[in-house]
Amino acid sequence: MKVIIITEGAAPALFPADAANCSVVKTINDLEGHRDADLYIDLDFTGDGTRVSALSLLLPSPVIVSAVVPTLAEIGHPFIRINGWPGFLEREMHELAVPDATVAEQVRQLYERLGRSFRIAPDIPGMITARILATIINEAWYTWEEGVSSREEIDMAMKLGTNYPMGPFEWGERIGLSRICHLLMTLGEEDPRYIPAKSLKMAVSALKCD
Repeated sequence: MKVIIITEGAAPALFPADAANCSVVKTINDLEGHRDADLYIDLDFTGDGTRVSALSLLLPSPVIVSAVVPTLAEIGHPFIRINGWPGFLEREMHELAVPDATVAEQVRQLYERLGRSFRIAPDIPGMITARILATIINEAWYTWEEGVSSREEIDMAMKLGTNYPMGPFEWGERIGLSRICHLLMTLGEEDPRYIPAKSLKMAVSALKCD
C-alpha cells in the first residue's frame, strides 16, 4: 500500500514496514507526482484555507490530518482526524475521528491492510485521549500553583500511583505546553472547568517570548 506522509519534520513509523510503502514529502507543493497513493497523511496540518483546499483535491482518496483541536465540521471537508500529538502516533492504537459511517468503513479496511489498530473517537475538540490528558496536566499546574507540591513530586506521584509512563509535567513538555493550552482554551469556551491554570498560561507566554 502506498502511503504519502506530508511533514517537514521526522516522520514516525506509523505502520509496519512490510504493510506500507511510505514516502515523505515536505510540503503540499511536493505532492505533484504522488497522486496515485492509497492514503495521504498530513502531519503538519494547520487548517488554513490554502492547505485545506490543496488537500481536498486528493479526495476521494482517504486523507488523514493531524488535527487535535479543530473538528471536521469546522474544517469543512471529509478528512480523517488523527491525534498526532508527539508520542501518540507511535502508539499501538491510533485515535481517529471520521465524518460518517462510509469513511469509518474505509478506515477499517485501510487499517486492516496496514496492520494497525485504531479507535473511532467523537468529532469534538481533543477527541478523547487529548482531552483527558490536557485536563490532567491542567490540574497538575493548578496543584503546583497552589503550592501543594513540587513539579517533580507531582510527576513522581502520578507515575507511582497510576502507573503513567510520564508525569503530567513531563507529558506537557513532551506534547508542548502551547498545544495543551490551546486545547484547554477551546474547551473552556464551552465549559469553565477546562480553563487553563494561570501558571500554565504564564509558562506558555514565557515560551513565546524566548
